[in-house]
Amino acid sequence: MSYEKVAQAKQIIVGTKQTVRALKDGNVKEVVVAEDADVAVIEKVVKAANDRNVPIVKVDSTKKLGKACGIDVGAAAVAIIR
Repeated sequence: MSYEKVAQAKQIIVGTKQTVRALKDGNVKEVVVAEDADVAVIEKVVKAANDRNVPIVKVDSTKKLGKACGIDVGAAAVAIIR
């Protein structure tokens, strides 16, 4: 499952703004977005990933995604870096 992939990734970027920035820089291998996040929040991430043909994996929970990242709050989007 993608939570394990995030937890085992060597380098990740957490958060929508940082993920969009990394996508624009071309450093992202894969994007993970939480389905329970507000659509307006993840819309820019999804568009940026689609524009750059970066795979998008959806998970069900912002809280679980945040925990997989090692933070105490939820995460709407995470970028796995090359």
